[in-house]
Amino acid sequence: MIRVQLRYSFRLYPSAGQRMALARAFGCARVVYNDALRARETARSEGLPFPKTGDLSKQLITQAKNTPERTWLGEVSAVVLQQSLRDLDTAYRNFFDALKGKRPGMGAPRYKSRKDTRQAVRFTANARWSITPGQKLRLPKIGDLKMKWSRTLPSTPSTVTVVKDSAGRYFASFVVETGPCEVLPKATPEVGIDLGLGHFAVLSDGRKVDSPRFLRRAEKRLKKVQRDLSRKVKGSSNRDKARVKVARAHARVADARREFHHRLSTKLIRENQAVAVEDLAVKGLARTRLAKSVHDAGWSAFVTMLEYKAARYGRTLVKIGRFEPTSQVCSRCGVKDGPKPLHVRVWTCRACGAVLDRDINAAVNVAKAAGLAVTACGAQVRPGPLPAPRSEAGTHPTPQPSTAR
Repeated sequence: MIRVQLRYSFRLYPSAGQRMALARAFGCARVVYNDALRARETARSEGLPFPKTGDLSKQLITQAKNTPERTWLGEVSAVVLQQSLRDLDTAYRNFFDALKGKRPGMGAPRYKSRKDTRQAVRFTANARWSITPGQKLRLPKIGDLKMKWSRTLPSTPSTVTVVKDSAGRYFASFVVETGPCEVLPKATPEVGIDLGLGHFAVLSDGRKVDSPRFLRRAEKRLKKVQRDLSRKVKGSSNRDKARVKVARAHARVADARREFHHRLSTKLIRENQAVAVEDLAVKGLARTRLAKSVHDAGWSAFVTMLEYKAARYGRTLVKIGRFEPTSQVCSRCGVKDGPKPLHVRVWTCRACGAVLDRDINAAVNVAKAAGLAVTACGAQVRPGPLPAPRSEAGTHPTPQPSTAR
C-alpha cells in the first residue's frame, strides 16, 4: 500500500496581537535551541557525555521556567519548545550522517540569530491545535488565525508548522498522509524528458516546453529595489522596509517558478505511465558562467516534484545516469557520433543520414536508456538525403521506358 507524506501550505493573516504572540513563540523556540546547542558544545569541549534530549528538556524548559532569567518561556506552548529540541537532534543526526557518508555534506549545527528573516515553530497533536468551525487555525496561547483555504486537505494533518518568511508573510504548513485512493488509472504513454536552458523541457514525443525565465524577466524590478536598499542607512527603519521590498520581489519570482513546476509536473505525471529524466549535475553547472540561468530553471525542484507525484499517483519515474551520451548517440540507428558544441542544435548522423534535432534526440535516448517504449520515433527524426548506390548513380546508356501517367 502506497503511503506518501505531503505538505500543504496556506496563507495566514494574523492580527497585530497575534503577530506579537507569534514573535514571542519564535523567540522562545530560538532561545531553547541555542541553549541546547550551547550545552552540547560545552559538554563536547570538556570531554563530558553527550547530553540527552530528555535531560535537556528537563533542564532548559521545565526548570528554566522557574528562574527569573527564563520565566517568560511559560508564555508559549511547551510543545513548541520541545519541537525546537527535536530540530536540534535532527540537525546533529544529519551532520553525523554526512560524516559517515550516508548523505551529502551537512555542516555542524549553528546558533540561530534573532535577525534571521525566516522563523518557524511547529505544533504537534499534543498541543491540541484545531481548525475551528469558522475555518480558522486555533493555536494554543496565540488564538484563532485567519487562513486562506485554497484547497481541501486529503486527510487529517498530524502537525502544523507556522512559518514567517523573509517577505514578512505567514504560512501554515500541514503534514498529511495520502493512501492508495490517490492512484490514477493506468495510462499507455511513456515519455523521456531532456531538461535544458533554451527550452525548459523537451519530450521524446516531439513537444517542447519553453523556459519562462522568471528571474531574467524580473531583473529590471529587482535591480530597482536592490538599488533602493543599498542607498538606505544601515540600521534605519527605511532600510528594513526596503529589505522587505527586495524579499517580496524575490518571493514573487520564486512563487511563479514553483507554480510553473507544479503545473508541468502534474500534467506529465497524469498523462504518462512512466517518465524518464536525466540525473543532472546541477551543482557543477551552477559553478559555470551559466549559473544564473541554471538556478533560474530550478531543475532539482522540478525533478523532486516528479518523484513524489509519481509515488503518490502510482506512476513510474526512472533516473538515468548523468554520463549517458544522450546528445552523442543517434536515436535512429544507435551509432555514437561523438560530442558536439552547444551551438549545434541540428546534426546529421554520418551512419544512417538521419537529420536529428539535438534536444528531441536526447529526450528519445533518455527514454531508451530508461527502458521505456518510444512510440513516436517519427516525430523526433526525419530521414535525410542518402547517397545512391553506385549501381544506381548516373544515367542509363540507353533510354528507358517512362512509367509516368
